Amino acid sequence: MKHIFYFTKQIQFYSGKILYINLIGMILIGLLENFGILLLLPLISLTGFLEGVQSYENSHFDWFISLFNTLPQSLSLIVLLLLFVLIMVGQALFQRQQTILNTKIQQGFTRYLREKTYKALMQANWSFYLRKRKSDLINTMVHEIARVSGGTQFFLQFISSFVFTLVQISIAFWLSAEFTIFVLIFGALLILLSRGFVKNSKQIGGNTVELGKTYLGVVTDHLNGMKEIKSNSLEASHIRWFHSLNEKMEKNMIEISKLKTTSRFVFKSISAVLIAVFVFISIKMFETQPAQLMVILIIFSRIWPRITSIQSSMEQLSSVIPSFNALIELQKECLESQELEDIDNKNLQSHMINHGIECRNINYRYNTNKELYALKDINLKIPCNQMTAIVGPSGAGKSTLIDLLMGLNKPEYGEILIDDVPLSKNNLLDLRSTISYVSQDPFLFNGTIRENLLMIVPHAREEQLWEALEFSSAAEFVKKLPLGLDTLIGDRGIRLSGGERQRIVLARAILRKPSILVLDEATSALDTENERKIQEAIDQLKGKMTIIVIAHRLSTIRNADQVIVLEKGKVVQRGGFKQLAEEKRGLFRHLLGSQQAFALKE
Repeated sequence: MKHIFYFTKQIQFYSGKILYINLIGMILIGLLENFGILLLLPLISLTGFLEGVQSYENSHFDWFISLFNTLPQSLSLIVLLLLFVLIMVGQALFQRQQTILNTKIQQGFTRYLREKTYKALMQANWSFYLRKRKSDLINTMVHEIARVSGGTQFFLQFISSFVFTLVQISIAFWLSAEFTIFVLIFGALLILLSRGFVKNSKQIGGNTVELGKTYLGVVTDHLNGMKEIKSNSLEASHIRWFHSLNEKMEKNMIEISKLKTTSRFVFKSISAVLIAVFVFISIKMFETQPAQLMVILIIFSRIWPRITSIQSSMEQLSSVIPSFNALIELQKECLESQELEDIDNKNLQSHMINHGIECRNINYRYNTNKELYALKDINLKIPCNQMTAIVGPSGAGKSTLIDLLMGLNKPEYGEILIDDVPLSKNNLLDLRSTISYVSQDPFLFNGTIRENLLMIVPHAREEQLWEALEFSSAAEFVKKLPLGLDTLIGDRGIRLSGGERQRIVLARAILRKPSILVLDEATSALDTENERKIQEAIDQLKGKMTIIVIAHRLSTIRNADQVIVLEKGKVVQRGGFKQLAEEKRGLFRHLLGSQQAFALKE
């Protein structure tokens, strides 16, 4: 129950006074509904229905009936019918407003959860994303928030049923306290019996969350790896895997259906027994007048569905609680991994670095519980407006070092200085605003080439776009596309070749006019001719910006001002290209020789 109370508290925190206005509207609807039922008493008396039956002695409604008996019959009938119409119209009006308010609360709360969770994700550090599976985050943002949105509707239905029940119970007590207590005892027993159903609903809801995460993860992995699946004839094994998962999801949904139908069967059966017992006691023991019994039965026939609705809403709400818990847990993890509190770009102090970047005694490991360090005792300087190349065998720590330099990860020990100022939360966004990063795996959004470029510089002019494309040797092939800059390039730019995607990403990076350009094997997907053009363009940038290059093909960094060689997380060599190439026992000479020998074989 504590989870339901917390869920309720969150809705109340968001909606505020709107929720209380909604409650007032529910009370008014309940009152109008019951007042409409009470009009049956004078109407029965006026029409002579159940004529000959004993009149209402000592009834609470004698004054109400006598009020209409003093009027001519035709006038009384007109007044009664007019009152009935006014009550129904008023009730419909309040019902409309309540429905709109419910929608506002539900959709507003859903938007609040989406934005809060998305902001938390944006503020989380890079280490958080290294620990998390992307499909799990997508599942939470899409499916679990959708389920919580449905849970908000169940909550509002629960509140509505609860308020209406209270109003109708008050009227019922006025009619007959004995009968009302009798029904409430049965209702309390019913809700008590429902605890087992509520508990099972929560458990099945938890299974639904886990299966949903697994399903989205499987679909995402399979679609991302479709080329590998088809190339290796793995379709059959993946279909079997998918079939097994779907069987589990099918069984889970059947269990949900069984639980709901079982609870409905139990409560309807109990309802039938209760009504029969109630009528028997009313007639045989309390000698209730037929007209009064009719009104009481009408009111109680409306109370009982409300009680079952309360029980049903609690079941449905309990099934949603695991999704809400998953959402809150994600927000909590993001908060614990929070990188920045303020990510507003309006106050960024973007400027050219004047001295450079320095690493002092840097140590970093991905898992602090293990002794293996990705980087160990790193001390180096990257001068401004020069080209620094970082090389080394696979797993040497090149990309890890770049992530630290960009502030994506924090060193376990040591510090990174920007112009002799330690990198911290205070200047992290300022640093990133000066950086353009191009990775080995280029990422493009599902849109046009123009949209992908303007995403970095929204107000860039047409000539600036073409200037950046010319720099990256992309202008020629973009001009040949059917719609030029307005050509749709598909998901992750799938309609372009690997080299074309890389050149568009490079153009986007240059368009920003950064003071630091980071190229993580950014020319690896280019052919020899385009790679040569890009290298010439990058050489022209020397002296204008700080260039940091992770290079696999060492021939591309001949003009680097500084080459840093990493091996097993340590700096083993440092110097100019020619200097390192002449060190016979150095790792760099060995790597260079291996690549030259491989090139000759080709």
